[in-house]
Amino acid sequence: MLLTLSTTHRPATDLGYLLRKNPARAQSVELPFGEARVFYPEAEPERCSCCLQVVVDPVALVRKRRGPSGEGGALDQYVNDRPYAASSFLSVAIARAFDAALAGKAKERPDLVDLPLPLEAIVSALPCGGDGSLIRRLFEPLGYVLLIQRQILDETRPEWGDSRYHRVTLSATVPLRILLSHLYVLIPVLDGDKHYWVGDDEVEKLLRHGQGWLSTHPERELIARRYLKHRRSLVDDAIGQLVETTGPPTLDLEGAADEPEAGGLVVVDDVPAEAAVSVHEARLRAVVEVLKGSGASSVVDLGCGE
Repeated sequence: MLLTLSTTHRPATDLGYLLRKNPARAQSVELPFGEARVFYPEAEPERCSCCLQVVVDPVALVRKRRGPSGEGGALDQYVNDRPYAASSFLSVAIARAFDAALAGKAKERPDLVDLPLPLEAIVSALPCGGDGSLIRRLFEPLGYVLLIQRQILDETRPEWGDSRYHRVTLSATVPLRILLSHLYVLIPVLDGDKHYWVGDDEVEKLLRHGQGWLSTHPERELIARRYLKHRRSLVDDAIGQLVETTGPPTLDLEGAADEPEAGGLVVVDDVPAEAAVSVHEARLRAVVEVLKGSGASSVVDLGCGE
């Protein structure tokens, strides 16, 4: 899989200070599932581009019981899209290879950290069902101009049709740390298949990397559900903390919002805006009323997780 970051900021080679990767030489970072390679195909004052190539070993994933079907016997253990599709593997590589930039640190040039730069990010194969409308729903509210090119399954067999992978170009004038945080969170949301166990620490990661933009995103509930792999207790925790900072979200259809082509909002006629509550909040209120009416003095919650 390949991520390319470019800027036309003058001098464009300042990108090297932010990424803390010297444009004059290629570098590599060892990952639990393979290797991340960083190199600059161009580094001129007018334009500078940095590539992050993630090399995944699908056989090693199976042997270490990581990745899709890691403990089963299906063919997709060895034949899958993990080596080239943008996924949680790419997010981990961003956090490892560009850790300082993602955290907003630049020792040599701290003045660049919060400086809006003309940036372009190209993701070579971003998975998304349908026509890619979910990509727009996630990135356009954040101010990006998008170019989405859907890839065909096989150029030699056009009758096979289009794939679920898109070459996506995002352009915006933002600080680099903001762009990286958007990619870190939203790439796994689109892929929907994290390669590692999702636990309580993932809520902290989501809120930390979503600080300043997730709480006001119109698709924040969808993002939380897919990022946390639909683990209800974790999703409720994340949404609860987001609501504390911005108030109740717009009422949505929980099931429909998870579909790539479905809308994330429901228009309710004749309901004042201040009366709208989330589906989760409405469910809690209904349960409380039933419990009060039953006369119960204690409650046992058996849960519905694994």
